[in-house]
Amino acid sequence: MSQSTSTSGSPRPPGSDPSSVWAASGVMFAGVVLLVDGILAVFKGIAGIASDDVYRRISDYTFKFDVTAWGWIHLILGVILALVGWSILKGAAWAWGVGIGLAALNMVANFVWLPYQPLWAIISIALDTFVIWALCTHRTKPVI
Repeated sequence: MSQSTSTSGSPRPPGSDPSSVWAASGVMFAGVVLLVDGILAVFKGIAGIASDDVYRRISDYTFKFDVTAWGWIHLILGVILALVGWSILKGAAWAWGVGIGLAALNMVANFVWLPYQPLWAIISIALDTFVIWALCTHRTKPVI
């Protein structure tokens, strides 16, 4: 069994490839981002359910929903995102694929939500993009 060597010629333990360490750190960050994004979506949902005056009203929009309906969408999606983010941090293998799918779903939901809260939606879309990248690029075993 051969060991990797660093640029200085000294052996490195298996799995300590700098790109692997970066990707593993990205996965941990992706789990944290999903957890936090889920919690914030819960708060966004509660605000939409509690008061119709919290978010800007849209008069002519193809994907126009009642703000209360958007509140429920964000609340339910937020709870699921937080649970999957926590599961990623705990190391659950199933949570990676589900996390990719939910981040994509959350990205679409925030794109449709864009006219209601543009800055918040753009930030969420950017975070979801990173989560998808981090979960897709890190591999614990070679894919053959």
